[in-house]
Amino acid sequence: MLTIHGAFFKDPKIAAQLRTSNTIGCFYIESPAMRQLIWKLKCDDYLTLVAASSIIRPGVASSGMMDAFIQRHLDPSKISYLHPVMEEQLKETYGVMVYQEDVMKIGHHYGGLDMADADVLRRMMSGKDRSKKHLAEIEDIFFSNSLASGYPEATSREIWRQMESFAGYSFNKAHSASFAVESYQSLFLKTYYPLEFMVAVLNNYGGFYQRKVYINEARKAGANICLPCVNKSSLNTIIYGKDIYLGFDGLLNLQKNLAALIPGERELNGDYTGIENFILRTGTGLEQMFVLIRCGAFRFTGMSKKELFWEVLMMHTSVKQEKDQTLFESMLRKPVLPELDYSPLEDIYYELELMGFPVSSSMFDLVRTSFRGDVPAKDLHLYEGQTLRMVGDFVCDKDVRTKNGKMMKFGTFFDVHGDFFDTIHFPPALAAYPLYGNGVYLVLGRVVLNFGCPGIEVMKVARLPLHPDPRSE
Repeated sequence: MLTIHGAFFKDPKIAAQLRTSNTIGCFYIESPAMRQLIWKLKCDDYLTLVAASSIIRPGVASSGMMDAFIQRHLDPSKISYLHPVMEEQLKETYGVMVYQEDVMKIGHHYGGLDMADADVLRRMMSGKDRSKKHLAEIEDIFFSNSLASGYPEATSREIWRQMESFAGYSFNKAHSASFAVESYQSLFLKTYYPLEFMVAVLNNYGGFYQRKVYINEARKAGANICLPCVNKSSLNTIIYGKDIYLGFDGLLNLQKNLAALIPGERELNGDYTGIENFILRTGTGLEQMFVLIRCGAFRFTGMSKKELFWEVLMMHTSVKQEKDQTLFESMLRKPVLPELDYSPLEDIYYELELMGFPVSSSMFDLVRTSFRGDVPAKDLHLYEGQTLRMVGDFVCDKDVRTKNGKMMKFGTFFDVHGDFFDTIHFPPALAAYPLYGNGVYLVLGRVVLNFGCPGIEVMKVARLPLHPDPRSE
């Protein structure tokens, strides 16, 4: 277990990673919403991250207090307190209730609740032992005491609204602090061991995102991403210097026992010398051989996939596969083949079929248009208010209900350089131009900045047509 000490929190390299929200793969701070919050807060220290870990929770955001916290954090002149008690109890968080303990403190010091009732209030608001009758009783006590203290009713109503709206969805401070420590631990590894860290994330089967996001992150950190290879890969993803070989565990349709057998047999008896040697040592059947050939696992032979398909087909029609039949290895007939047509698109479609995303190329190489957007994603913040066209590979989206019950979405995409951009789809645009999941999209929208964090308010969006699959022609 990685230990934490004071210098760890003051490391300028880690602070820079955090401030630029370069946090993909890091515990709790990699989601689009959290990365945006870190960017908005210009968060580069532990205490701010502790607060961020709680204000990202839905209650604080829904109460409107997340924006208030950001504004006050960035500009101390904006700090205001509803009441002197709020200043006295919540000065550390600019008068915003951020943690569950804050509900108890305000309930006790402002509303006159004893600490037992204040804790009951916290528990009921968090969904534990919830009783509408008991909550109403405590509410009556809160307002009676506030009135007796001479506090303005409007102030008391607003304080109660804030307490009621988010207490059940916020963390206690110890929880937030422990989350922030784990975030720092993973951020340390990402800062100083970026390739090894991303391999570990892949072998942990990812976090918030699809595997392609972590592979993109490793590539941006300088890795050479390699398709599975029977002479290099293991069951899990493995790293040699800057070469990251994807594991057999990531291949769809490959049997689990074969995925474990391939590296195990190689470790015992050395590299596979060719395709015949591989079949005779592993007993792999025709269907599973085709899976391995399609993903490029025999590229060390120097043969094309079509040549390998033909050779395997000929071998399986001429000899039974037995591990002890090494006597026949030299007798296997080699087919004499004419020159075979080949399109690089075939490899992309094979990789999509077997891994769910391309590795040797990108989704942008599949789209028919050569247009890649008006500006790079990293420069979006320079174009506030302008209407732009962006081309993005879909990463993820999130559904949100508006106050009137209509559906809107927040989307996240890669541009051609592997950089993120985020989109906002309000109900009218979403109804007219829905998202359909994975694919490359053309997005038309207006650039908006929220505390300096760019996004695109979508006007129109459409999935771009792809080049046809040459394998079916």
